[in-house]
Amino acid sequence: MGRVPLLNEVKSLASLTLGTARDLAPIVGVVAVFQFLILRQPLDDVGEKLIGLLFVMAGLAIFIRGLELALFPIGESLADAFANKGSLFWLLLFAFSLGFGTTVAEPALIAVSREAARVMSDIGAVGASTAEQLRYADALRYTVAAAVGSSLVIGVMRILLGWPIHYLIIGGYVLVVIMTAFAPAEIIGIAYDSGGVTTSTVTVPLTTALGVGLASVIKGRNPMIDGFGLVAFASLLPIVFVLGFGIVGAVQ
Repeated sequence: MGRVPLLNEVKSLASLTLGTARDLAPIVGVVAVFQFLILRQPLDDVGEKLIGLLFVMAGLAIFIRGLELALFPIGESLADAFANKGSLFWLLLFAFSLGFGTTVAEPALIAVSREAARVMSDIGAVGASTAEQLRYADALRYTVAAAVGSSLVIGVMRILLGWPIHYLIIGGYVLVVIMTAFAPAEIIGIAYDSGGVTTSTVTVPLTTALGVGLASVIKGRNPMIDGFGLVAFASLLPIVFVLGFGIVGAVQ
């Protein structure tokens, strides 16, 4: 890397760091007000917390820059390549694999699925052994990953065929309400939370890049109108799949 590009990267990171500092300022302000004015308690280890805050700002800036340099271009270039290849099968297989692969590795989903297995074990719905809890956690995690993969397939089909997104979303949540009435009470909260833990650090950038990239190369599609919305499906379908997971488990 030459001197000028390196200098530009340093300037870009510095600008992003200042931007993240502005974004974090309201959060720091709220915590400070409640800590010193409402609770009236001193803050322990102030130096460590300030260093941690600096790490957060730097980490967010580096992460955002990484998205701009790598994940967004990769997602868009892959979408462009598959669209130009003209194979619907490979495009849909790529969309499913992308959703499944990014979701199954999400740290938040791993943590939530293990906690769900522990709670289900406490109420007797799952065996008390570690192996049985791990099997339940893995089954839940792979169910959510399959849901996100399927949601990207639906999202890609929507972009290709021009389906109205609001009809799909409304229909999906109507289905969620109906399934909620039949699902075991223990799984309902887990199902609703599953939609949130999937939209995390890796899934969202790649999903958005796929949608925008695909809408950019498909004739008659607008990246702003048609490119976004895949994340909404990625949040909705896991609820449906996990509710179904609970219903099937209750029947068995």
